[in-house]
Amino acid sequence: MDSSLPPIHVIGGGLAGTEATWQIAQAGVPVVLHEMRPQKQSPAHHSEDVAELVCSNSFGAQASDRASGLLHEELRRLGSLVIGKADQHQVPAGGALAVDRGRFSRDLTATLEAHPLIELRRQEVARIPADGVVVLTTGPLTSEALAADLQRFTGQAYLSFFDAASPIVVGETIDRTVAFMASRYDQGEAAYLNCPMNRDQYLRFWTALCQAEQAELKDFEQETAKFFEACLPIEEMARRGEDTMRYGPLKPVGLFDARLGDFKDPANRDKKPYAVVQLRQEDRQGELWNMVGFQTNLRWGEQKRVFRLIPGLDKAEFVRMGVMHRNTFINSPELLHSTLQFKARSTLLAAGQLVGTEGYTAAVAGGWLAGTNAARLAWGRPPLALPVTTMMGALVDFISAAEPKHFQPMPPNFGILPALPTKLRNKRERYGQYRDRSLADLQTWARDQGLILAPGSLGAIA
Repeated sequence: MDSSLPPIHVIGGGLAGTEATWQIAQAGVPVVLHEMRPQKQSPAHHSEDVAELVCSNSFGAQASDRASGLLHEELRRLGSLVIGKADQHQVPAGGALAVDRGRFSRDLTATLEAHPLIELRRQEVARIPADGVVVLTTGPLTSEALAADLQRFTGQAYLSFFDAASPIVVGETIDRTVAFMASRYDQGEAAYLNCPMNRDQYLRFWTALCQAEQAELKDFEQETAKFFEACLPIEEMARRGEDTMRYGPLKPVGLFDARLGDFKDPANRDKKPYAVVQLRQEDRQGELWNMVGFQTNLRWGEQKRVFRLIPGLDKAEFVRMGVMHRNTFINSPELLHSTLQFKARSTLLAAGQLVGTEGYTAAVAGGWLAGTNAARLAWGRPPLALPVTTMMGALVDFISAAEPKHFQPMPPNFGILPALPTKLRNKRERYGQYRDRSLADLQTWARDQGLILAPGSLGAIA
């Protein structure tokens, strides 16, 4: 490792930490990435690799006129390592950017280990280093010791909410005489397996789900935690009403088994499913399938019993059961600048779910900015703040300027972008203009900062 500059310390080897580490090293600054696994395991991880995806294998919609797709494109142009690897290890998922999670994480681990300015140090960090430039990317499962030290530093308690992961099913155990391949409204590649339910089957499943026994939340403070709506456990959704799932992840609209004939034929009206459970491909070979929207905290035995009531899954084998864990995050509006520097210490930065950006791609975006600014601080240059008209800039602006009293995690969405000069009713046109303005402003900003953007590779317009 080059010793011309003291190393920057990045604590936490998730998506944000991986991206931050790469950006620091690419800027010519030595960096130590601290990852406590395998010395100390977390309740959600299964491997020793960096950037392990512990929930879904999907980074969200990849069309550039969708919020997550726009964020993908911004990161591609800014030279993101993580999004580049996601593109490289992509698996079919309709309109989503989904990856073979094993290959993805292993490749990122090997890439970091091969860089001459990167040291991957396998140890728990119990206290925030007092000197030098430090980037905190410990994510939603920050170790107890470091969390306590961060609490002492900020003088504030953590906020928290519960997050959950969906089960993964062995593909060959799915009954393909029942399940059918299709994407909603036949848009894009037919990349989802769909398990249709009639009304009686749905009500039987809904009743069993509502009555199923949940696992104890051993280490979680139930009285202070809140569910994050985008990762609502399926059993919690079921308890909110008989039809709640049918307007959520089990929505049957636009899905029809082509083996039954033409869905436009009025004679086939009664053949349309009452509800549909979708499964998304997990790996490149199509051997593993993720139950879309089935984050859960049911006991494992209950998961097998209840989920095998779904038509097509009556003999399903599960390689991973649904799990649930607490996400923790700081009150960023009180603590951080839009550069992701702490107000109380300019050489301490943070990114990822720890700061309240929600979702894989948002974590990568924060890692890019925190890593870039950490390197700039090491070289004695002023840190950067992104234009708020970009999705990256809007996310960081939100978490650094929101109302602290009611602050909750925020995923990428067009609602946080400044309004367009001309109001458009057509949502598709409006989103397209948000995209065009964002990418144009990113180009102008990069030129003004002396940055060279990578060539664009716009995703398909949905």
